[in-house]
This record gives sequence, structure tokens and C-alpha cells, in this order.
Amino acid sequence: MKQDEFFMKEAIRLSREAARHGNEPFGAVLVRDGQIVHTNENQIYSRHDFTAHAELGLIQAFCAETGVTDLHEYTLYSSCEPCFMCSGAMVWARLGRLVYGASDLELCSLLSSRGSPCSRIVFEHSHYSPQVTPGVLRAESLEVLREYFSAHGKH
Repeated sequence: MKQDEFFMKEAIRLSREAARHGNEPFGAVLVRDGQIVHTNENQIYSRHDFTAHAELGLIQAFCAETGVTDLHEYTLYSSCEPCFMCSGAMVWARLGRLVYGASDLELCSLLSSRGSPCSRIVFEHSHYSPQVTPGVLRAESLEVLREYFSAHGKH
């Protein structure tokens, strides 16, 4: 669990960086054999691309740069539960493990909207599913989300 917390702290740090860069606060870290191999932050506003989520962008960039298309030996750390789109990318990339902080239900609760267990829904209805560890450094992840959405009038 200590290792999960170490890498999740980096994902949360990246979520704060995303907000500093004018984007929503989401960060992702890809790890193999205890080493960070790639990181990414949400870039939907700075790139004017609503598919530029931290997780999808990380998978796309890492696979393009390395030629690796099977991530079954990798763990992806995400500051918040991945959306349907990002979870689908994890299925197709055959991600080995997903670790996330806050859940989509918790995020949407902050926004006074309905959420869903996005990743679980996608994984339960797919041909492949990573191992999932939810709620790592959940409180820290939620605090970043709370700060951002309170400051931007979305609470």
C-alpha cells in the first residue's frame, strides 16, 4: 500500500498542475516494475480537446512513444476514477491494474449531479478488465477537486 500511496501522490500533484495550467484537476501516472514510465495531466482546455483527459492522453502518448500496445504489466494511477472513455481505453490497452483516488460518484456529488461507477460498468461489460484498487488517498484527491470546483463556481 505504501507504494500505491507514493504513486498516487504524484497523480494528485499532477492534478494540481492541471488546474494551474487552466484545466480541470486530474492527473495520471503509469508505472511498471515500481518505476514511473509516463505521466500526464488533464489538458482539455489548454488543448481545446475534450478527449484530452489525463488517462487517455497518457495511454496514447506512452503507446505512441514506445510502440507498446499491451499494458498488462503496467499500473495506472489516477487521481479520480476514470470516465467511460478512459476506462474503455484501458480495456483496449489491456491495462494490468488501475488505482484511483476519488470515485466518479464522489466527484459528481461535489457537482450536485448524478455520477456512476464508470470504470466498473465498463470493465464488467468488456472482454478484458484490469485489477482495480479504489480509494487510495481518497481524501487528498477529493480536497483537490473540492478546491477547484469551489473556486470555479461548480459546486
